[in-house]
Amino acid sequence: MTRRDFLATTAAVGATFVAPGFLRASQGRSTIRVGLIGCGGRGTGAVMDAVGTGEDVVLYAMADVFEDRLAGSANYLKEQLKERYQVEGRRFVGFDAYKAVMEQDLDVVILTTPPGFRPAHLSAAIEAGKHVFMEKPVAVDGPGIRQVLEAADAARQRGLNIVAGTQRRHDVAYREAMERIHAGAMGDVVAAYCYWNQGGLWMNPRKPEWSDMEWQLRNWLYFTWLSGDHIVEQHVHNLDVVNWGMGSHPVKAMGVGGRQVRTDPAYGHIYDHFAIEFEYENGVRMLSMCRQQEGTASRVAEHLVGTKGTSNANTWIQGEQPWRFDGERPNPYVEEHRHLIQALRGGSYINEGRQVAESTLTAILGRMAAYTGQEVTWEQALNSKENLMPEKLVFGPLPVPPVAMPGKTKIEV
Repeated sequence: MTRRDFLATTAAVGATFVAPGFLRASQGRSTIRVGLIGCGGRGTGAVMDAVGTGEDVVLYAMADVFEDRLAGSANYLKEQLKERYQVEGRRFVGFDAYKAVMEQDLDVVILTTPPGFRPAHLSAAIEAGKHVFMEKPVAVDGPGIRQVLEAADAARQRGLNIVAGTQRRHDVAYREAMERIHAGAMGDVVAAYCYWNQGGLWMNPRKPEWSDMEWQLRNWLYFTWLSGDHIVEQHVHNLDVVNWGMGSHPVKAMGVGGRQVRTDPAYGHIYDHFAIEFEYENGVRMLSMCRQQEGTASRVAEHLVGTKGTSNANTWIQGEQPWRFDGERPNPYVEEHRHLIQALRGGSYINEGRQVAESTLTAILGRMAAYTGQEVTWEQALNSKENLMPEKLVFGPLPVPPVAMPGKTKIEV
């Protein structure tokens, strides 16, 4: 797939008309039934966010690969949701448990497993005729991105809504700032910077009874096949904002990264820092930086530079047309579910599948550039044959790949 083919397909799909009748909850009831696939903290929180919209929402089915994770989430949600918890008899465990959720009579599935599983779960949801809320990122490699693009296009054809967990897109301050930026309030964007620099994150020490697979799943952040590395799993938020501001995605990237502090095998094989230069088709460059190292300076931000001003992309614009956001700012984690539910009830159709796939691939592009030490193009990342998923999803031996070494790691095309 070339860039020209990619843009042509996007334009064609974007022109598809979807009849509002397809966007409503199931006929005969106003209650929106939700199924949860992936019962960790983010999945549990997503259910609370959906209910927090004040809409008539009930949790109807749950699935997770681990019984203890499912039980912990279920016990908490049952206490919090009261009569909105209607899961009894519809709790499923195992690698194929998501298939059982898809078979239930529900309207929306929430996909919050580790990102490596997202392409398969999204495809199954669209095939089953479900509307989708899915957490970012949506894949960890080129084949996964291509599968997400196909599923997003199929969803549009079937009138199925997709909202992604890039909550900045649903934040009123970001939305107002971007509207002004796209209207020319700071002129043409000529440079961009984005950051997610912080300390370390959680890690679950390995227990003797855990197989390789279970250990990796319970520490999914630290394995590229599950998380995509932290540039993909976390920094995708900031990269998405810059793509939003640019109205496009980069065409190539070059950068550096490494594993400098988190060198213990308990932290898998991912890097702990990246610095990437992305270039867009019009020549504009974005400097991207992300780090997870204790005792270092923190910064989570985006910054756009224009010919007539600058902006942090959400609360202010400085320059010829200065502006500052001063309104109420509802919780964007709740707003993304509100926007999905509004679409289900006959509002404007929403499908963020391609949008979040582009931002995820931007992050993958940066990772590939750092891992290989080479300049990598968008086409190379999109068409890569590197499939990071294991051949079999079973509890047992699963060797950890070596840490990527720039100059020695190759791109599979």
